[in-house]
Amino acid sequence: MISRQETVKLSPYMDLYEVIIPKDNMLRQINELVDFSFILEELQSKYSLDHGRKAIPPIRMFKYLLLKSIHDLSDVDLVERSKYDMSFKYFLDMSPEEEVIDPSSLTKFRRLRLQDMKLLDLLINKTVEIALEKGIIQSKILIVDATHSQACFNQKSPKEFLSAKSKSLRKAVYELDKEMVGKFPEKPTSNEVADELDYCQQVMETVESQSKVADLPAVKEKVNRLKEAIEDYDGKWSYSNDPDARVGHKSADSAFFGYKTHLAMNDERIITAAVITTGEKSDGHYLEQLVDKSQEAGMEIDTVIGDTAYSGKGNLQYAQLKEIQLISKLNPVITNGRNQRKTTFDFNKDAGMFVCPAGHMATHKKRTGEKKRNQRLTFYFDVDKCKVCPMSKGCYREGAQSKTYSLTIKSDIHEEQAAFQETEAFKELAKKRYKIEAKNSELKNPHGLKKARSAGLLGMEVQGATTIFAVNLKRIVKLLNEKE
Repeated sequence: MISRQETVKLSPYMDLYEVIIPKDNMLRQINELVDFSFILEELQSKYSLDHGRKAIPPIRMFKYLLLKSIHDLSDVDLVERSKYDMSFKYFLDMSPEEEVIDPSSLTKFRRLRLQDMKLLDLLINKTVEIALEKGIIQSKILIVDATHSQACFNQKSPKEFLSAKSKSLRKAVYELDKEMVGKFPEKPTSNEVADELDYCQQVMETVESQSKVADLPAVKEKVNRLKEAIEDYDGKWSYSNDPDARVGHKSADSAFFGYKTHLAMNDERIITAAVITTGEKSDGHYLEQLVDKSQEAGMEIDTVIGDTAYSGKGNLQYAQLKEIQLISKLNPVITNGRNQRKTTFDFNKDAGMFVCPAGHMATHKKRTGEKKRNQRLTFYFDVDKCKVCPMSKGCYREGAQSKTYSLTIKSDIHEEQAAFQETEAFKELAKKRYKIEAKNSELKNPHGLKKARSAGLLGMEVQGATTIFAVNLKRIVKLLNEKE
């Protein structure tokens, strides 16, 4: 159960925070900027008010997740750091001597408390609301793009995944303690997962009992990652079958297994909307949702900037209807609006190829017809895959020796866009698109969105929501500091 009232802190050490946490500390600035009571309001229905043991305050649990996104830590390392980092304890609204949570509480909180609450929209809308209140958002420009995240449990067997984790730990130890060379147990020669699990346990025991660097953060983090991998296997997670992750294509000859985060960001570099999907989804399909969500959050929009993935006929018509300038260069292979097939094929802008509903990419393409008019592009698929595809009904005609997908290249609305993209105004606005590439990099590298931390779309949405919330708050704090 959760308390109806906030607990008053009676610790005699609370004044220490005023001495050791400077005014310009980022976590202190975030605490002063955001009233986190909205989290309690959203989560009250997930708790009992008068039954059961007293729960850890929901706001504190949410702040733990926020710290995890800001610093990209494992659950174990996050809790360990919160024992001694006073800025963490201050942010978590704890007294200096107060005990921290058990790391397993974070897993339960994510799985039991955050379902069905539309956390992604809630957190983004909150940051946009704060930015508008502070007068930070002045532009009416939206920049859109998508970034991918590798699945936590990628397409490896459990044995391969565990082996990679134990190897990472051994490597970290060797770099810091040369004397450990030759002290680790013999690697298993069988293909049995049980043998690999036993070997991983032996590796951890060897590090903890014989290595002089076992307590160093670089090594402890690898140990904790390996422990989590073993626990996930014991919990019947599958490394090769994440229930929601899908194969997406980064180019014609490279792919990833995981998820996509479709983003909208304003000219002040604050993310105003996001949609998280499985990896195979096409970027261009989510323009309308991103614009609508941004407007619902409070943004006024007169211009949307995106790459060629967003220049499809449907998006051009939507932009006209909303009286928005769409700064997206035409690509002939995605500008077809006349195809009436029942089966939907998605265009992958990076590979320059269409992908069928089953996720198979075209092998090659040909252009036919007269130049400047009536040209068509035909995409050819591997017919051997089509013959055994479970989704072939309505897509592949049984007995056919080839499978193609064709489209016309231009329509009237594209002619207007083609003329618009030659203007100086279009070219100047298009130069702003680099900003969202930098934002994607910020989300993925310092803040861990490069890889999913857990299996399933819900876990990815929670991770994406807290990561975007953290990045937006950091940006708002920076802009407010620049105004002073």
